[in-house]
Amino acid sequence: MVPIIEKMEVVPVAGRDSMLLNLSGAHEPFFTRNIVILTASNGEEGIGEVPGGKKITQILNESQDLVLGTPLGDYKKVIRGVKKRFSELDSKGRGLQTFDQRVCIHAQTAIETAFLDLLGKYLKVPVAALLGDGIQRKKIPVLGYLFYIGDRKKTDLPYVKGEGAEDSWERLRREPALTPAAVVRLAQAAYERYGFTTFKLKGGVFNGETEVATIKALHQAFPMAKLDLDPNGSWSLKQAIRYTKSLKGILHYIEDPCGAEDGFSGREILAEFQRQTHVPVATNMVDTNWRQMAHSLTLGAVSIPLADPHFWTMEGSVEVAKICQAFSLNWGIHSNNHFDISLAMAIHAAAAAPGEIYAIDTHWIWQDGQNLTKDSYQIKDGFISLKQDSVGLGVTIDRQKLIQAHRLYIQNTCDQRNDARPMQYLIPNWRFDPHRPALVR
Repeated sequence: MVPIIEKMEVVPVAGRDSMLLNLSGAHEPFFTRNIVILTASNGEEGIGEVPGGKKITQILNESQDLVLGTPLGDYKKVIRGVKKRFSELDSKGRGLQTFDQRVCIHAQTAIETAFLDLLGKYLKVPVAALLGDGIQRKKIPVLGYLFYIGDRKKTDLPYVKGEGAEDSWERLRREPALTPAAVVRLAQAAYERYGFTTFKLKGGVFNGETEVATIKALHQAFPMAKLDLDPNGSWSLKQAIRYTKSLKGILHYIEDPCGAEDGFSGREILAEFQRQTHVPVATNMVDTNWRQMAHSLTLGAVSIPLADPHFWTMEGSVEVAKICQAFSLNWGIHSNNHFDISLAMAIHAAAAAPGEIYAIDTHWIWQDGQNLTKDSYQIKDGFISLKQDSVGLGVTIDRQKLIQAHRLYIQNTCDQRNDARPMQYLIPNWRFDPHRPALVR
């Protein structure tokens, strides 16, 4: 008898963060996620993790009637049912810059992942074996995601302190990093701990000259490393061309250097940018659903679609990789703050992605140590390997840690992140502007 779903738990959780700077402002002391746990009639549990927010929590809870009583093999029917019931809530699209207004797609992903975890355990195979054409690789390249960091001491917010850290990365990831030299120190500490050979800098914080100087400083410190830069679309087309040409031979790729302007869409502007610079462009802003993908392909706008499984679904993310393989593009993954369940999700999607893949994003190095599972994946020498003989996602929920993370969520009345609030400690009355870097006011 194929197991059926007997129980569905939806648990909003919070974790601690550093004052990471980006175009939208500064990360708050807490980030939020939604955890789904499905229990099947054979006693096994399947888990999934997606972005936080009460609307996503609500959709997940209101989807229980679609989930409960469903056999494991019929999970696609459930995903279709969730989409049919709630897809109108995603009609506004992804939104500007780092803001995602969609909620239905995240609920679909959480449920899909928990089903896949259960199905993998039932069939005694990894989730990656159930996606696309199955496992394509067992060793996944991961990049070191670097940020400028604001000075938490200029706020009265409860950010984590770096005192008593076990190594330099543990300490430096909690302290201000506002100069090229400070970012290089962060990269060196991350390299010592994780062995990265690719780094990406989150831009959209200072003017273009300063961020170009930071990439050049990283190149001097790591001449053999691949370097990526993400200004989050804050530059104009003219600025993007000028700054990128000054980094020719240094950049591996640039992510969303510019966006919509003068009546042209972000996809049209990126296509023009690529024609003038011949530098590969990655995006997680203008190619985030199938309709946008069609236009991106027609225009030749994007070289590296960053298909985060959290807003494509796990199966959808691998489908994007198939398109990349067919059109001679490269595939990667975008990330946001997350726990170790999401890390496992990204690893399995990347393991199943066909064709050429780039080192995937992960914020995990900023959250490392805040586990929700008993057996988190580990980054070693810039890679994460699928676990030998593991089934499902290869991780097991730690109920005590889950309770603690939920308690943190409740105690701090967390919901969706608001990057403007911490910035207003640094710059009074600070407001988000998609064309002005965060500290350029």
